[in-house]
Amino acid sequence: MTGTGTRDRRRGARRFVNFLRERGVINLSAPPDALAIDPRLDGLAEWLRHERGATEETIRRYQHEAGRWIGVLGKDPGHYNAAIIRSIVLDQRQERSRSSIRMTVTVLRAFLRFTVSQGLCAPFLLHAVPPAVRRKLSTVPRVIPAATIEDIIASSGTTTPVDIRDRAILLLLARMALRAGDVWQLRLSDIDWRASRLRLHGKSRRGTMLPLPQDAGEALLAYIEDARPVVSTDRVFLRTQAPFTPLRSSAEIAGIVARVLKRGGFSHLPTGSHVFRHSLASAWLRDGADLDQIGVALRHASRDTTAIYAKVDISMLSAVAQSWPGAAS
Repeated sequence: MTGTGTRDRRRGARRFVNFLRERGVINLSAPPDALAIDPRLDGLAEWLRHERGATEETIRRYQHEAGRWIGVLGKDPGHYNAAIIRSIVLDQRQERSRSSIRMTVTVLRAFLRFTVSQGLCAPFLLHAVPPAVRRKLSTVPRVIPAATIEDIIASSGTTTPVDIRDRAILLLLARMALRAGDVWQLRLSDIDWRASRLRLHGKSRRGTMLPLPQDAGEALLAYIEDARPVVSTDRVFLRTQAPFTPLRSSAEIAGIVARVLKRGGFSHLPTGSHVFRHSLASAWLRDGADLDQIGVALRHASRDTTAIYAKVDISMLSAVAQSWPGAAS
């Protein structure tokens, strides 16, 4: 499909569905939305919500992941066995990333704990889930140079409602190192204009107030006053086409970033909205901030999470690197 806009994707999807119907792959009598949700997924959602205190976004992601393989387990939890559970983790497509496999392991364990809590399957099956090895600090955060980030921001227009909205989102990501979920969940009531602060709820759902930088605040105000549709919802960022609903999930923030980069002609850069968070944290480190200060700004619960940024400043690492034994000095 050559087009990349929403209309092109919808047109292509309709043609593909019609093709499948003509070939008899899809039942003509069954509308696309007729597929029933497995009641076990509803039970998992309630358990996550009330027993684990999970956010709605976490619940949505867990349900989506569990929906991929819940049919493999079978209908009767009493027939679950170690071989089936291991196959869900081990028999995955090659193109699945390591983080996706870790997600499978996490959700599968949560689903089994939920099932055990209902007395429907044997507790020992929890030990049948293979571990997803994640070596501590084995990766390096992907970053974009500060000058390139400024070019990206400068490339975002201010002529259309989409441009104004996307510019506000970009500045919140680039100036405040927000997560996509922070931007997606932002509400009008979270903005303290008098004190120039934002209330963020984050992963723990505990409200945290952060200062709102001048240019990010101006872009946010421009969006709310000039481009945001007048609707009853309190959510800040909305779709620009009727019925002007809130963005469906934090994944749409990453999609907006990708479209901004494409419109600006930026290529060969790390993708995703989280790269702005990594880039700003790395810049703070180069400017002399210590890891504890960066951890507070990023709202990390553990110092170990922030420690990965100690690996990104090559010049600082070179100053403390030891010569290789036997190498010429």
